[in-house]
Amino acid sequence: MNIVTQPSVMPAANDACWCGSGRKYKRCHKALEGRVQQGVVSPRRSVPSNIARPPYADSGEVTRWNESAIKSPEIIERMRHAGAIAAEVLRLAGQAVKPGVTTDEIDALVHELCIARNAYPSPLNYMGYPKSVCSSVNEVICHGIPDSRKLEDGDIVNLDVTCFIGGVHGDTNATFAVGAIDDESRALIRATEECTWRGIEAVKSGRPLSDIGRAIEDHAKIHKLGVVRAFVGHGIGEQFHSDIQVLHYFDSRNSVVMRPGMTFTIEPMITLGTWQHKMWDDDWTAVTADGKRTAQFEHTVLVTETGVEVLTGGTGAVSGFSPFSK
Repeated sequence: MNIVTQPSVMPAANDACWCGSGRKYKRCHKALEGRVQQGVVSPRRSVPSNIARPPYADSGEVTRWNESAIKSPEIIERMRHAGAIAAEVLRLAGQAVKPGVTTDEIDALVHELCIARNAYPSPLNYMGYPKSVCSSVNEVICHGIPDSRKLEDGDIVNLDVTCFIGGVHGDTNATFAVGAIDDESRALIRATEECTWRGIEAVKSGRPLSDIGRAIEDHAKIHKLGVVRAFVGHGIGEQFHSDIQVLHYFDSRNSVVMRPGMTFTIEPMITLGTWQHKMWDDDWTAVTADGKRTAQFEHTVLVTETGVEVLTGGTGAVSGFSPFSK
């Protein structure tokens, strides 16, 4: 195999790219400078046979069924447990974020933390996804696959953790600073977390789901930030993703009325630039179309008679592990 290495001196913008593609440098590798590059993805990790598994764990095939949007008290109690486990795993994974650590090493940690708690890492083999956590760095919006790339000082990284235990899923994520980050990235993370809580505070029985998107979008606009539209919150319970769709921007057609017992995620992806996205050729990784940074926070919530319960809050909720809440 002929391996072409990057030269120490870059060609001029209109010269042929150093990689041998035949394209001009400005249209090839120059356009990728400063952006996250794919690393090597390690083999899929195994889960001990004593851990209860979701239906897709072995085949990767997701079979959907008509799960009730209103959960029974018994299912809700199991979801509280799954949510607490996911929150704890996310908090511990966040503590491992530092320069020089690979996202694959974080995946290995999340995998072992789930197993130690008798939980199955829900992303693993969901529709063929190869890892136990999603790790989305800088301009990666969501579904980044952990690999050999080392986190660098100044990066930001979102870790998306979901745990399957007791026959139900708990889903949560947060964005973490890697070392010392710039003021713009810090402000983005803070505003994104605020957007998430604005959405959560909008949950009220008898009101349409569109209230959540309105609250999030209104707050993002105050900070002149974009709201990703292609990826939304979702119903959750015995299935990882069920029929409810929670838009993070206002659309009156998102008119399903919230009722006590409903469970779903709120997980806005907020950008410094455009809300539009592009896909990597791995068919999972979504990045901002303009290469600007994006952040995300997520909670699984329960609609109650009096408002909302955050099932993935854990001790101290997001502010228990985020330096951007206070």
